[in-house]
Amino acid sequence: MNLSKLNAMVLAASAAALILPSCKGKQEQQQAQQVPELAVITVSEENTTLDTQLPTTLEGENDVEIRPQIQGFLTKVCVEEGQKVGRGQTLFIIDQVQLKAQVDAAQAAVAVAQANVNTAQTNMNNNKMLFEKNIISQSAYQTSVDSYNAAKAAYNQANANLTNARKSLSYSTVTAPTSGVVGKIDFREGSLVSPQSLLTVLSNNGDMRATISLNEKDLLAMTDNGKRSLNEAIKLMPAVSLVLANGEKYAYPGKIISISGVIDPATGSATAKVLFPNPNGMLHSGNTGMVLIPKTRSNAIVIPQAATYEMQDMKFVYVVNDSNKVHSRAIQIAEENDGQHYIVTGGLKPGERIVTEGVGITVKEDMTIKPKK
Repeated sequence: MNLSKLNAMVLAASAAALILPSCKGKQEQQQAQQVPELAVITVSEENTTLDTQLPTTLEGENDVEIRPQIQGFLTKVCVEEGQKVGRGQTLFIIDQVQLKAQVDAAQAAVAVAQANVNTAQTNMNNNKMLFEKNIISQSAYQTSVDSYNAAKAAYNQANANLTNARKSLSYSTVTAPTSGVVGKIDFREGSLVSPQSLLTVLSNNGDMRATISLNEKDLLAMTDNGKRSLNEAIKLMPAVSLVLANGEKYAYPGKIISISGVIDPATGSATAKVLFPNPNGMLHSGNTGMVLIPKTRSNAIVIPQAATYEMQDMKFVYVVNDSNKVHSRAIQIAEENDGQHYIVTGGLKPGERIVTEGVGITVKEDMTIKPKK
């Protein structure tokens, strides 16, 4: 072998020696880059309180339907939607021209009837004196008495007609039977209304009532499986919160005040009423939201809902072993949740680690990860 050929072989071997470590380093670097860095938590037991969310629609403590008691054309709407009114305040006025004419006619009829009574009474008194002097017969005197009684009856009837006419006139002014807030007004000036017409709804919204549904399990839990009455359970219930339609929590807490004693067989639930104070009138009948009922558990394992995924109505998590390899595991959870966390009732033990990032997206079975807090 000549010298030039030997030198070429030495150079090739040296190059290969340089290339092999370089390739090995790149492979190790690529493998390290392929291991995802994901958030992990170590589960533990703690006392926790989660809110059960129940949808609701609010209504005033006393919502009164305002309907006219007579038929006629509206001549004036004295209030606007959303206006606060006091008891006895005028809300609507119905055409009064014909009604006032009826009152005037009834008053005239009373005056005529009174005159007839006076005349009949004078005639009866005169006939009484004549009868006592045997100038007229008994029958003639009795006729005058009957005429007087008929005149009095006619007067009473005229007075009754006048009372009815005045009452009908009073019905033309529709007033508020209670203080509250005026609801939607569908009828305006010129509209023909009748006793079947709903002019508006007057909502007494000093306090607001929220209606929620409690299932049979909730009722059993509240009564400790029937060991205490519903009334006792209501007294022990904590204050509840209200989340408004915009996602904001209402400033004032509420209190469950009643629970129906009958479970609807169609829904399997009972209706409960929650009272919320409304000092500034912010809440209105028809508002929607979520009532949050707090439930406290001792020594509970609480995990983020983002750490779970669902398959065939079962919840799963990815548990991280000592080698940082993940394995899926089915868990059992409590019914109550606040929309962000679950209370685990089975499938996990304190001290175990679970993945909380990328679950259902990037995390796969038997994947090796780099845990991060």
